[in-house]
Amino acid sequence: MKKIKISAVSYTNTKPFLYGIQHTDIINKIDLSLDIPADCAQKLIDDEVDIGLIPVAATLNLPYWEIVSTYCIGAVGAVNSVFIFSNCEIHEVTKLQLDPESRSSNNLARVLLKNYWKIQPELVTNSPEYSVDQNTTTAFVQIGDRTFGKKDKYPFVYDLAEEWQKFTGLSFVFAAWIANKPIPKDFITEFDQALKNGLDHRAELLKELPARADFDLEDYLMHKLDFDLTEDKRKALYLFLEYLKAL
Repeated sequence: MKKIKISAVSYTNTKPFLYGIQHTDIINKIDLSLDIPADCAQKLIDDEVDIGLIPVAATLNLPYWEIVSTYCIGAVGAVNSVFIFSNCEIHEVTKLQLDPESRSSNNLARVLLKNYWKIQPELVTNSPEYSVDQNTTTAFVQIGDRTFGKKDKYPFVYDLAEEWQKFTGLSFVFAAWIANKPIPKDFITEFDQALKNGLDHRAELLKELPARADFDLEDYLMHKLDFDLTEDKRKALYLFLEYLKAL
């Protein structure tokens, strides 16, 4: 059988899935590449892969897409790895730098700025001073492992999954396993079982990860992240896409 090409995110939040893939026979049936979220999405858009763990905002750039797993990268409340870091209170921000590695989180920030906080700061992409601008009214979006240990280093910190829940009452889906073409059902079943295997072995995975003094990896992987693509999360996913279309 022709191997199915899969792109997955390279951050810590995906390591349970990767553990399951690498410790089951599914690894022999796929070509796996590890990418930052924006590149993961672009590979699916460009048809370089068949399935991607992609930021949900990127589905708007796909002519055809379908969810192929009952698992996702999600959160019910604070996720502790997707933030706006700011030198001032959010309503005083005049410039927001967007994360060059992100799609969904940048767009989540845009949705919250418009609909929840009701402010219109200047949005800056690919800033040469990304994350180091000391201007008192500058803030920046940052996601993933680069945020670990940073919460105490800025006077104002906004966890975007938590802010989304305050706004909508719903959980949030940052990334889902999306295919750009129909995938055989027997493969989807086996793939989902591999992902579950990884989630079931998070305790073993944590023993393999380097310990950090500034970040609780166990709390992050066992509690902050919520991997089940529930009906509540599906509702949140489609609501988010509707907000994006209205931007």
